[in-house]
Amino acid sequence: MTDYNDWNQKIIDEFRSAGGKVGGQFAGAPLLLLTSTGAKTAKLHTTPMMYLAEGDRLAVFASKAGAPTNPDWYHNLVAHPRASVEVGTDTFEVDAEVAGRAERDRLYAIQAERYPGFAEYENKTERVIPVVILRRAAP
Repeated sequence: MTDYNDWNQKIIDEFRSAGGKVGGQFAGAPLLLLTSTGAKTAKLHTTPMMYLAEGDRLAVFASKAGAPTNPDWYHNLVAHPRASVEVGTDTFEVDAEVAGRAERDRLYAIQAERYPGFAEYENKTERVIPVVILRRAAP
């Protein structure tokens, strides 16, 4: 797990030092930092992830690279739907909601068409990969 955490931390550091831009496999991709509250620990956890912007909503995908289980951040958002995101140099609070099946399927299809890795993730797992909608929280 340390390697994964170190890898995430390098992306987080690069994102923050470069005004929301990163290189490597995420160069040019829409990337945000999600800070969620741990479902069990109540500690804050920051995770870099790709997103799909649709109007004033941001959709994030609990793909976990096609693993058989959902990522920790997904469980965190289900337990504590208020979180914060960093997009570029903007940081704001959001409220998270798991998309219903029809909306999930529509959004996932868009993401998989734009970024074929998401189609590969879906093919690797038997679970339905959840899509979470993030809406800017009211002040």
